[in-house]
Amino acid sequence: MPVNKNTLELSEEDSRKSQNIASQTVYPVLFAISFCHLLNDTLQAIVPAIYPILKENLHLTYLQIGLITFVFQMTASVFQPLVGNFTDKRPIPFALSYGMAFTLAGLLILSGASSFVLVLISVAVTGFGSAIFHPEASRMAFLASGGRRGMAQSLFQVGGNTGSAIGPLLAALVVASYGLGAISWFSTLAILGGTILYVLGRWAMERRKHVSARKTSGQKSLEGLTERKINQALGILLILVFSKYIYTTCFGSYYTFYLIHKFGVDIKQSQYYLFVFMAAVALGTYAGGPIGDRIGRRYVIWFSILGVAPFALLLPHANLFWTNVLAVIIGLILSSAFSAILVYAQELKPGKEGTIAGLFFGFAFGVAGIGSAALGLLADHTSLEFLFNVCAFLPLLGILAVFLPKINQVRA
Repeated sequence: MPVNKNTLELSEEDSRKSQNIASQTVYPVLFAISFCHLLNDTLQAIVPAIYPILKENLHLTYLQIGLITFVFQMTASVFQPLVGNFTDKRPIPFALSYGMAFTLAGLLILSGASSFVLVLISVAVTGFGSAIFHPEASRMAFLASGGRRGMAQSLFQVGGNTGSAIGPLLAALVVASYGLGAISWFSTLAILGGTILYVLGRWAMERRKHVSARKTSGQKSLEGLTERKINQALGILLILVFSKYIYTTCFGSYYTFYLIHKFGVDIKQSQYYLFVFMAAVALGTYAGGPIGDRIGRRYVIWFSILGVAPFALLLPHANLFWTNVLAVIIGLILSSAFSAILVYAQELKPGKEGTIAGLFFGFAFGVAGIGSAALGLLADHTSLEFLFNVCAFLPLLGILAVFLPKINQVRA
């Protein structure tokens, strides 16, 4: 059957047009998804920020505090890889709006929780919202990256970390003053986020017509690497995520208690200090991706994990002023790790961006959940000072980054 020359030229023209569109970085979408990440994580960060209030109102032990985080993080971690894998095969454009709806429902339940069981139910529902949000939002950042993957993931992450910093501040200003019922006041944030995410879902439907998985270019970047070496590299990355998130969980769940116990600060002051730490995390987050795009993600991964070690080892022996100075330094350095780790892993498995995002976000949340319960048990049987001394050795696992293979980074 003869091929129409005009049809062929039109097809080639359409292909070039799609390639040009796919190579463009869509900053409005990146800023919008980062802002929605800020809203989502602001709402979710309220949960650990109100632990001192829950402990006092419901007479909880440190172990029960750890179990709350365990249920919260495990609900998110178990479902995230499943969501990522499913949507790699069958995209759901409006899944992000559904995720925000679950977060809203969980927080409304929490606002009226009068028992430990209701608290567990509320955080499970909120965690499921996170399970839907993170792999799909990460994929949307990939779609809008135009090849600048590290920058896109960092911009996406900085929104989440900023939200994680705002959450404790809102808890200190609102929930600590007006009680758990005040959590329902933040429902407008969830409604705003859900509306923006609906619009972004419509954009993603159009964008997917132009953006391919780029498996060919991804496979070229992996020449010389066997499947076994790729899986070994993924294993090392997961170990590094383990060290990062166990240490971060130590801060997120127990830093306020540590400051109250060791230095005698009150609940509001401790939450302000937690805000300062989380703000440092948000500030440092953006650096990892763009620097990794330029000099290589292996170097960023190496420095962001191992570079924290000397400051982490010093922190348990510092006074209140230097504790907060060291916490800021730790937050700035450690926060650059995850974006570089995630994009490096996605480049190891081209075409499976959602699966990898779900796996790494899910593993991170799962590690944080199990770690929080274990750290709470350790704190109950020893002391908070001992807990921070033990966790200070975790960043030393960053030495494993030396075994990560060099790969040619995929660019637009």
